[in-house]
Amino acid sequence: MRRSLLVFVSLSAVILPIALILRAHTFYTTKISWSRDVSRIVYRNCASCHHAGGSSFSLMTYKEARPWAEAIKEQVLNRRMPPWNAVKGFGEFKDDHGLAQEDLEIIGEWVEGGAPEGNPIYLPPAPDFNTAGGDPPPKYTDRLKVLGTRRLTRNIDAAGIELVDTQPSGGIQVIAERPNGSIEPLIWIEKFNPNYGDTYYFRETVRLPAGTKIEISPREGSAALVLMPPRSSR
Repeated sequence: MRRSLLVFVSLSAVILPIALILRAHTFYTTKISWSRDVSRIVYRNCASCHHAGGSSFSLMTYKEARPWAEAIKEQVLNRRMPPWNAVKGFGEFKDDHGLAQEDLEIIGEWVEGGAPEGNPIYLPPAPDFNTAGGDPPPKYTDRLKVLGTRRLTRNIDAAGIELVDTQPSGGIQVIAERPNGSIEPLIWIEKFNPNYGDTYYFRETVRLPAGTKIEISPREGSAALVLMPPRSSR
């Protein structure tokens, strides 16, 4: 009995410190880190709002971002953040803050692997929020509203598109079919986020001839093309 007690005490003396060490350290199962990988995504797509003095809480450092890791994963995988909405590759836009599929996979694996910080020497330079972010888009006042479908009766140059009537968390897709049969994808929203209500400005002017058919799916949705002034008046 005494010998068994001594063995128990001896094992406890070894196991207890190990257990305390294990509890004090997080085990990571991924090589993706905040410093080398995730910070770059956040700085590029999220930091314009999520910085000290910005419109939302700061995510500029690992210490600030780590408590939000699970929430970040949930928000980005459900396309609620960044509040951009538009599916990449279906229409080309200026100032596209949407996350690519690779970005989503990096964030998901980082969180599931324990959200490690990594070596801070790999951190990219922080964005400079004191410098202007380029020229603001011109203010166009002419709009061409489309409800369901509409055929153009004149040539137009579209600078952008606005979503007029879309249900929250609903989807909408807008295409243009030119008279020659070619298709111009304009915008596709899988899960509409009402937090983003700005104009989607095309990267390049979209020129559509008379006879082009604008189609919206579902047909109950509506959108407005932002028109540039006629070329003769520019």
